[in-house]
Amino acid sequence: MGHVVLKNLHKSYGQNEVIKGIDLEVHDGEFLVFVGPSGCGKSTTLRMIAGLEEISSGELIIDSVDSTHTHAADRGVAMVFQSYALYPHMTVEENMGFSLKMSGVKDKERHIQVRQTAEVLRIDHMLKKYPKELSGGERQRVAIGRAIVRKPKVFLFDEPLSNLDAALRVNMRIELSRLHKELGTTMIYVTHDQVEAMTMGDRIAVFNQGKIEQLGAPLSLYDSPSNQFVASFLGSPRINLIEKPNFNSASELLKTWWNEFSNRFSSQPYCIGIRPEHVDIVEAGKGLPAKVVLAEHLGDASIYHCEVEGVANLLNVKMSSENKHHNRDIIGLSFKHASVLGFDSNGWRIN
Repeated sequence: MGHVVLKNLHKSYGQNEVIKGIDLEVHDGEFLVFVGPSGCGKSTTLRMIAGLEEISSGELIIDSVDSTHTHAADRGVAMVFQSYALYPHMTVEENMGFSLKMSGVKDKERHIQVRQTAEVLRIDHMLKKYPKELSGGERQRVAIGRAIVRKPKVFLFDEPLSNLDAALRVNMRIELSRLHKELGTTMIYVTHDQVEAMTMGDRIAVFNQGKIEQLGAPLSLYDSPSNQFVASFLGSPRINLIEKPNFNSASELLKTWWNEFSNRFSSQPYCIGIRPEHVDIVEAGKGLPAKVVLAEHLGDASIYHCEVEGVANLLNVKMSSENKHHNRDIIGLSFKHASVLGFDSNGWRIN
């Protein structure tokens, strides 16, 4: 079991309130990802669940038990940190079995549990090695194994892959997803990396300034963001946001374009959002006139940063690399009607 409920959770440091009333239910066996920019409160919330930060007000319920003031060691949770925090003078086996030894587990049983865990993580051939003999990815596996061997109700991960290089991060994402399926244990995972969030989580909680902006399945949040913040945070390149043009100075083409798309909504939007992959490049003279400022050819796809007269920011287009365009090309932009989003002046989505 690993059912976690947060009820109106607050955290303050003196007069500075950093967590501003979070209500959240984490289902048993779920892989939930906390994502958001630096300083948004996601790691603080995780540490309150772990018992490493005191809860200022609110309740923490783990498996129907009020754990708000329960000692960290008695909550049935295990945390994996960004730093591996391995004991350099201990072997892999000794590092993984240390918490069991402190709990009084006998040598024979401890050895069996550590070996079983090491086999799951595919590091059973490293048990006699010391941390200095391991790569970064191998050290992180040991740190994860040290948490798994305790058989907790809930695993907590605080940006565990941020110290690894890009290729290794991909491999570890795959391994962690596999591990979750095999163990079936509740996992709460903190990251600022939206790719990790989108590819690993059953659900994502998007944090901003001490609150959860939106909670839901990854593709649901991507396709139907509740507000401009969520729309902007998820997706790379970022969503294009086009504010209502000044009709006194805007070109007739831009005014016509704005009216065409803004009339789709229940009320007049303050800005319109469209993701780069939902914009197509057409011949100059068709669509919204634009100039390619920068073309980035990535192999499988090309990203074009385009200037449109009367629009303050560059518009991004993401397309396959079959038809290449170049810097300073004059083109037209065509937008997929069904994928256009509207936002009001407070940043909230308009139907």
